[in-house]
Amino acid sequence: MVKVTLPDGTKKDFEDNITIGEVASNINSKMGGIALAARADGVLVDLNYPIKDDISLSVITEETQEGLEIIRHSTAHIMAQAVCRLFPGVKLGIGPTIENGFYYDFDCPNHFTTEDLKKIEDEMLKIIKEDIRFERTDMPRELAVKEMEKSGQPYKVELIRDIEDDTVSFYRQNEFVDLCRGPHIQKTGRVKSFKLLSVAGAYWRGKETNSMLQRIYGTAFFTNEDLKKYLKMLEEAEKRDHRKIGKDLDLFSFHEDGGAGLAFWHPKGARMRSIIEDFWRQEHFRRGYEILYSPHIAKINLWKTSGHWDFYRESMYSPIDVDGHEYILKPMNCPFAVLIYKTKLHSYRDLPLRWGELGTVYRYERSGVLHGLLRVRGFTQDDAHIFCTPDQLEQEILEVIKLAQFMLSSFGFNEYEIELSVRGKGEKEKYIGRDDVWDHAEDALKIALEKTGLHYTRMEGEAKFYGPAIDIKVKDAIGRGWQGPTIQVDFNLPERFDVNYVGSDGYHHRVVMIHRTVMGAMERFIGCLIEHFAGDFPLWIAPIQMRILSITDAQIDYAKKLQTELLLKNFRVECDIGNNKIGYKIREGTLQKIPYLLIVGNKEMEEGLVAVRSRKNGDEGVLPVRDFISKVEEEVREKK
Repeated sequence: MVKVTLPDGTKKDFEDNITIGEVASNINSKMGGIALAARADGVLVDLNYPIKDDISLSVITEETQEGLEIIRHSTAHIMAQAVCRLFPGVKLGIGPTIENGFYYDFDCPNHFTTEDLKKIEDEMLKIIKEDIRFERTDMPRELAVKEMEKSGQPYKVELIRDIEDDTVSFYRQNEFVDLCRGPHIQKTGRVKSFKLLSVAGAYWRGKETNSMLQRIYGTAFFTNEDLKKYLKMLEEAEKRDHRKIGKDLDLFSFHEDGGAGLAFWHPKGARMRSIIEDFWRQEHFRRGYEILYSPHIAKINLWKTSGHWDFYRESMYSPIDVDGHEYILKPMNCPFAVLIYKTKLHSYRDLPLRWGELGTVYRYERSGVLHGLLRVRGFTQDDAHIFCTPDQLEQEILEVIKLAQFMLSSFGFNEYEIELSVRGKGEKEKYIGRDDVWDHAEDALKIALEKTGLHYTRMEGEAKFYGPAIDIKVKDAIGRGWQGPTIQVDFNLPERFDVNYVGSDGYHHRVVMIHRTVMGAMERFIGCLIEHFAGDFPLWIAPIQMRILSITDAQIDYAKKLQTELLLKNFRVECDIGNNKIGYKIREGTLQKIPYLLIVGNKEMEEGLVAVRSRKNGDEGVLPVRDFISKVEEEVREKK
């Protein structure tokens, strides 16, 4: 007999070699019907896994996120099987799940088209109808290499050679065999709702020197209703694409001659960015921060001392020779704040020191992952570094969380997900610093989160190499998550740079560092804003807040006078005094998503009025200029 411990603590005895699926059915019939896989002593396993020893068991069902990921991964295998049937001789790459779906990479001489995707979908439906069983087999690594060489699958051979275990696992669906750890659903018939979405190029293993493969993206859900909702969201997301809106509104551009992943800000985009940065500075000054500026390059030894050269080198640019010394484009701002701190001896009475910096950093991102403003190679972080005593740490974290919440709500983000990113178990080589230091840092973040009452998810193995972090993902208007504020506790840089303060006892003590952003990268944040509002920005951050439209040439002087009056009130306003008809001018202003269009004819000119047309309410009637100014001043002040 074997003893199975369930998540609620219940213990049950079963015959040896009973399968996970049989245990699930024994718990109750509904559980057996919706079970997909399980965690046995924390390890993901299939439903046909035989239980030979006492274990703790958690069944994964269709009602869970893990269950959805298993369905999607199985659908990726079904897609690969369909591709192999339709395009004999295709070479297989990898097919993992990703957020909201899955992909699979193929080396195929046939260039996949939209019509090919439809053929692949039809073949997948046949495979699902065949209700083929997923069968797992384990094989010695060297034998697995020979089998994959025999099958003409060089990419699988490369993957197997990189596996350190002596045994590797495969999953078979009739004629189709794939290297995979699993788990999978029992039969292909469990897949109900799926859709292939697009094809893109992808270098094998993300290296530009490797072969270019074709990557097919897809998604799967448990119900057709959920699939339809997701596809509708994708349609809405396409309308909100910041790259298209940014071009239409003349906010920014990218240029091959300038370099991939480097944004060029046009006057309107620069104005919008300046508004956001000015707001950021004002709120930081109000909370006791001071502002720093630091260089864009530094000697390589600085990055060796900080640990970046050893742990972050793949994302750093190659050294630049300057007078026989090697310099590096900065990937982070933190070592610069450390150098400034060390220019003088600080007392405990000086702390905390809160230093903010809108610092531009440079990180090497592979060309295949660059994506408009959301993934770039040069970007400005709304960075800050707080130097404090251990006793001050918890309160400083709480204040940063409050500031982050305030900043997000000011821009219309009121929903977000919070993750506590900590070290992974058994991965010490990925991190710097002592265990007790890491434990202290992780506990401080955890306690602060618990005091706020905010729900969070603990993310094992997601910490940066130098410290754990709170990561906040904001949700936009259509429910997508975006990386936003980050709060990291760092005891390690102070250790590596010997950063201290003089305590009340007169002795030197190690300072604690907090690294934090409350918006994230400025480029990514503005890209997120564009998609959140679909370019229809609130008045206070709109690059052009209002446009004055003259009906005839007779109102040109009045329009210019009104523009000057509004400019003196610090509004961002422009005139359209061209010869086009007023209907055309209104349409152009509407397409440019300008919050207010002010139409002036003879009556308005003679009586000091404006005919107001807003994007929010349409025609708002005729108002005295002073009343309109009062109205929009309040709207800006309250950030409506």
